[in-house]
Amino acid sequence: MRYYIVAGEASGDLHASNLIKAIREKDPEAQFRGCGGDLAQQAGAELFMHYREMAFMGFWEVFVNLRTVLGNIKRCKADILNWKPDVLVLVDYPGFNLRIAQFAKERHLKVVYYISPQIWAWKKGRIKQIKRDVDEMMVILPFEKDFYAKHGMDVHYVGHPLLDAVSRDLPNRPDVRNFKSDNNLDDREIIALLPGSRRQEVSAILPQMLLMADRFPQYQFVVSTVTWLPKELYDKYLQGHNVHTVCGGTYALVANAKAAIVASGTATLETAMIGTPQVVCYAGSELSYLIAKHLISGINYISLPNLIMDAPVVTELIQHDYNPERLEKELRLITEDESRISTMKAQYSELYTKLGNGSASAKAAEVVVAAARG
Repeated sequence: MRYYIVAGEASGDLHASNLIKAIREKDPEAQFRGCGGDLAQQAGAELFMHYREMAFMGFWEVFVNLRTVLGNIKRCKADILNWKPDVLVLVDYPGFNLRIAQFAKERHLKVVYYISPQIWAWKKGRIKQIKRDVDEMMVILPFEKDFYAKHGMDVHYVGHPLLDAVSRDLPNRPDVRNFKSDNNLDDREIIALLPGSRRQEVSAILPQMLLMADRFPQYQFVVSTVTWLPKELYDKYLQGHNVHTVCGGTYALVANAKAAIVASGTATLETAMIGTPQVVCYAGSELSYLIAKHLISGINYISLPNLIMDAPVVTELIQHDYNPERLEKELRLITEDESRISTMKAQYSELYTKLGNGSASAKAAEVVVAAARG
């Protein structure tokens, strides 16, 4: 069978790659093509477009790059028609993928959506479009199945795919002594800095993170970088700061860190699963922030650990609250306050239990293969 997969950012690439591997176990003759990243390609997908051409963060950023975004959508549609897949598999990335879903459905292509848009937080009106254009929806958060049921749609709850990724990769991590030696680090404890995987995130978030290195000289600060962003981008901000970088080894970095400062996104859940105390931060253009604040309703948090637990498991420093004074205060709490640290880790354990028993990729693959053969 022929599977066309569209994943528009780093987290989607990870989940798409694991889904591809799981599909191949059920369909050894499977062929894959689509939009994704290095991981999907390594798993066997022929890339039509790399997600680094697609990932824009924030309303204003999307607006100023609208011609590129629309051009990418047009190119993707043409490639889908040319390749003639048996099923279209859309992974998260709703602004792009819901347009593709409508296009595909109008041409009678089977549409499967893996990792639901967060319509429970904003743009609830999208439920009508999803019911119209998506044949099978797979959700990964426990409360999402009930949300869809209230709107008359039966969906598949497969659990969170990060359970599989973290549990698979963590047993192979080096111990802290070897990790420090392999990365030319000294004997001090580590504070991990995870500024995101998109250019706009790094530019908005990393500078504040780096200020903490001077305020906590007893620790060594290590920035998690990604291969698809140029080294020059990081170097521009790293100048004058005594920090280190690790590229492509985020799980090992977080697992061997005393604490972490993490940009809001998938990495906050990964950090919680690994069990490292964290502060979550978010910053973007003022216009994008104001638009998001106006549109999002009915939720009290932005980070996945807090959303899933419906409680302030981790502190969120958003936009104006993301400043050096607040960041220093919260970092001291998760490195020095044993009560705060133990409470957070206990909540992490509850969170892990809430997310299911793993095998999300295998469960999702069953749905996808059935749809392709259907």
